[in-house]
Amino acid sequence: MAKVLILGGGFAALEAAIWLKKYGFDVKVVTDRKYMYVYPISIWIPTGEYKFEDCILKWDELKNIHGFEVEYKKVTKISVNNKEIEFEDGSNEKDFDYLIIGIGSGKVKHKGIENTLSICGKPEEAIEIKRKLDELIKKGEGKIAFGFGGNPKDPSNVRGGPAFEVLFNVDYMLRKKGIRDNFELTFYAPMPKPGARMGEKAVKIMDKIFESKNIKFIKGKKIKEFVKDGVIFEDGSKLECDLNMFIAAGDGTELFRNSDLPLNEAGLIKINEYCEVMHNFDETSSDKYPIFAIGDSAAIDGPDWRAKQGHLAEVMARVAAYNIKMMEEGKEVRKEYISHINILCVMDMGNGAAFVYRDNKRAVLFPMPIVGHWLKKAWGWYFKNSKLKKIPRIPGL
Repeated sequence: MAKVLILGGGFAALEAAIWLKKYGFDVKVVTDRKYMYVYPISIWIPTGEYKFEDCILKWDELKNIHGFEVEYKKVTKISVNNKEIEFEDGSNEKDFDYLIIGIGSGKVKHKGIENTLSICGKPEEAIEIKRKLDELIKKGEGKIAFGFGGNPKDPSNVRGGPAFEVLFNVDYMLRKKGIRDNFELTFYAPMPKPGARMGEKAVKIMDKIFESKNIKFIKGKKIKEFVKDGVIFEDGSKLECDLNMFIAAGDGTELFRNSDLPLNEAGLIKINEYCEVMHNFDETSSDKYPIFAIGDSAAIDGPDWRAKQGHLAEVMARVAAYNIKMMEEGKEVRKEYISHINILCVMDMGNGAAFVYRDNKRAVLFPMPIVGHWLKKAWGWYFKNSKLKKIPRIPGL
């Protein structure tokens, strides 16, 4: 039985492990967390609708249900030519036939980034956002900023949706408490048209939503640095705030940059349409083996508006698993991920949502009433329980 080593602990790694085990492979997942964090539903931690425990799946439970192996270690070095993975505890791994890298990406390092908190950063930051938000609510007033950044070297690695969602949920919560007028809410982003990936119509709709909710909007100003009480822009202006939630764009990690993996300008792993890393093995390397990169670790191709999302990470995982199966069976047939690229999300607003979809043919954004809010919560329930095999899995989801 061929052995597959999967590095990572998110959407891509879990999906790859599930499918490879279905195909009969010997699968080992190596992750530095004992739980998988379901980022899309963590947006409700700051407002208290969900607790941290509501947003996790324990790897020990997942491995027992699906039958793969899990080890909890932090990867410190990937040596492709030596076929060796080194870990923080001093151990290494060489016994595998296929390697899948689904570790995720790093973040663009803005000056003073430590003065911000991210809903897409370390999971514990969501709890800290809630703590600081609770302090402001107790005080009865405050200035709160929400923003996201970009990466010109790899525009696909942007997380704008969660920033909008937390903002709208905080706005709704403050209105329910009857104290919204005591708070100044501001959204900021360095690009001229934040959310343009959703389409031009969506940008206009978002502008109207911001105006109707009395949310200030700063766009097109590049960030110079973050300070304890706000954001300083390159034009010298300053956005003052008591709480700053900012989502930095994805970037390559030092782990990747210190490896012999092929990387793009942003430091993400280059792959072909089959999610396979096109690495030129050293001429002295006698033990060549297939390598795949999926999810945020990979530099994806596609249309200019492409964006990395959890559902695309899962598509890439299934593509990689299938192609490994075909390789093992000696067949030439392959699946690709590029035709599956689209933007799909239910952007939650606390008392409703906006359905967003974009592909090469159309771009759609339309408001949904309260049913949209419950639809997103239903997805979170479905995701967790289907992964735990408590309910049947819907084909394609």
